[in-house]
Amino acid sequence: MLYFLLFLKGRGIKRFVTEGGKENKLYTLHFALSTAVNMFERIKSILIKEFRQVMRDPRMRMTIFVTPLIQMIIFGYAANTDVRNVPTAIYDLDNTKESRDVIRAFTYSQYFHAKFYIATDAEQNRLINKARVSAVLRFDRGFGRDIEGNRSAQLQIILDATDSNTAGIILSYANQIIQRYSNDILQDRAMIYMKRINAYPSVDTRDRAWFNENLESRNYYIPGVIALIISVMTLLLTSMSIVREKEIGTMEQLIVSPLRPIELILGKLTPFAIIALIQVVFITSIGVLWFQIPLRGSVVFLLVSTMVYLLTSLGVGLFISTLSATQQEAMLSTFLFFFPANLLSGFMYPIQNMPVAIQYITYLNPLRYYLVILRGIFLKGIGISILWQPLLALLIIGLGVITLSSLRFRKTLGR
Repeated sequence: MLYFLLFLKGRGIKRFVTEGGKENKLYTLHFALSTAVNMFERIKSILIKEFRQVMRDPRMRMTIFVTPLIQMIIFGYAANTDVRNVPTAIYDLDNTKESRDVIRAFTYSQYFHAKFYIATDAEQNRLINKARVSAVLRFDRGFGRDIEGNRSAQLQIILDATDSNTAGIILSYANQIIQRYSNDILQDRAMIYMKRINAYPSVDTRDRAWFNENLESRNYYIPGVIALIISVMTLLLTSMSIVREKEIGTMEQLIVSPLRPIELILGKLTPFAIIALIQVVFITSIGVLWFQIPLRGSVVFLLVSTMVYLLTSLGVGLFISTLSATQQEAMLSTFLFFFPANLLSGFMYPIQNMPVAIQYITYLNPLRYYLVILRGIFLKGIGISILWQPLLALLIIGLGVITLSSLRFRKTLGR
């Protein structure tokens, strides 16, 4: 195609335009093609420069290819809110068959691990204060006697609620185990009193979880980790790349070069967009193959939505670069933008639990919409027919940000 355009730019078309009386129209076509070829050549030059500048720096290669791998593996294991093997102390003052049955129900589950058996309040306080255990099961005297006497027996569960979220999950598990034990006792008593099996009314509950059948939090968080890694990398690379030109004194050379502002913007941003797409494929493969995260949706739609999201991240990086004078200032500004965007995206905390005023602010956060799209693609396998609203919001924000950043960049070049 390039050779064809160059041919049309040459003398062949000039000889052709004199034939047929259509010289004006063909000359206009020749001028447009010549302009396009020249623009392509200038953008290609800045693209080659950027790729060479990135690839010849060992630290930059490490940042682009190795750092996302390390982050994906670490965050993939760390981003997990499933509570398993809770260190538990058993404080049994009753020591009856009934109390031992309850202890067995707790320890045979996958949620509680009996690490200590204690006999005094001092031991209980010491283990809780030193964070040696997260829960204490305490049976006072008379627990078994109350159950045998058809009275309500009391079991105390003492929790280390420093982490309120984990404490709530532990309490939920404990309530489920106790409820199951209570139902078993009721069934046994009913069978004794009614003298026959299944002669009492009951409700049989069957639960079914969609999209995340095993209720693994890792399946929910790892698509968010992919979004966070892409956001950090594109923001840092874009903002620091342009600021680096200012620091080493080559920005003045770019300003006096034949490059137009739009050509310089395209030449600067396109390499990082390509690198970001490669990173998406790379870390998505790690999530699917290493962590066994389901990818039920379209890979093509994943790449398309990522390209739409890159309008915002690259645009914000460009805007930060126009405001920063040094790479350190650009890095600090990047993190000042990224951390609030992360907290308000719904990755760590549900947006529905935030104050109403903060919920309205999250509508301006592009990371919120990208997370919805990623989780829909990975877990639900849905496409644009359902995800068109967050994709449209992402496109509107992206076009607005990239336009504002381009205007600011032109103004910077004009000073």
